[in-house]
Amino acid sequence: MKAMQYRDYGTPDQLQPAEVPTPRPGPTQLLVRVLSTSVNPVDWKLHNGQYRRIMPVRFPSIPGFDLAGEVTGTGGHVTRFKPGDRIFAMLDRRPGGTSAEYAAVGEQAAARMPANLTPQEAAAMPLAGLTALQCLRDLGRIASGKRVLIIGASGGVGHLAVQIAKSYGAEVTAVCSGRNAELVRRLGAGRTIDYTQTSDLRGPQPYDLVLDFIAHSPLRPHLALLAADGIYVTSLPSASRIAAAFLLPFVSRRRVRIAGVKPRGADLEELSRLCEASKLRPMIDRTFDLNELAAAHAYSQQGRTVGKIVIQIAR
Repeated sequence: MKAMQYRDYGTPDQLQPAEVPTPRPGPTQLLVRVLSTSVNPVDWKLHNGQYRRIMPVRFPSIPGFDLAGEVTGTGGHVTRFKPGDRIFAMLDRRPGGTSAEYAAVGEQAAARMPANLTPQEAAAMPLAGLTALQCLRDLGRIASGKRVLIIGASGGVGHLAVQIAKSYGAEVTAVCSGRNAELVRRLGAGRTIDYTQTSDLRGPQPYDLVLDFIAHSPLRPHLALLAADGIYVTSLPSASRIAAAFLLPFVSRRRVRIAGVKPRGADLEELSRLCEASKLRPMIDRTFDLNELAAAHAYSQQGRTVGKIVIQIAR
């Protein structure tokens, strides 16, 4: 099968096309013909060596965690899917492998593709949507009426988090550039803050939850934005944030929580229900072909993506 591989740690220039064996599904796995995948920053961060001390990569390595595709084979213990089913999933192994014509994924990590999404849209959903949902629901205790600040609201995870938070009945304040303010308001933000014009992120009242998908600023000012029992959640760990997660409970009712996304088919089913109820829809910034993956990774590294970058593999 055709695939794109990193040959070593480095820049996207390390990506090269390759012919590799089609994976064989294990007893609880699906073999999927990949129609589309998407690019997440973790794809190139794993392969540029940024995480090599905690998550080393064996080369050559096929990047990519997201897929939307058609089941072509199943392991002997699979019960929920059959050949011909269209599914979407976040790959349940590192360092990925979906930038290829076929991929194997665990049955419990997959869900049926939302009926009202194209394969390109469905491929934009898994890792980013799971991160947003798990940050809001599991770590942030989202509920109707909660005041939520989302930093990075127009990005791959952020634009989905705005919609999911709105679906729960939360009051959403979105931090983004002024050129994206109208967009995030259409997605459900009641208030926007243009970070290019001000660093003051305060609202009329303290926030119950701060979701930080950028994590470029010091932590202390963000903690000051929270209610007395508020929660700060980030998907980007740093030494100061990890330390605060352990130490803050000794001196405060506020909490810092670090997200580690889990590939759960049941959570994808929840996201699918939101999509089919017209409460959630991923936005696609740009679409590339598989042989343009290096350009897609380079574009992601610019940090200016609005929504998701999608890779179309089959038509």
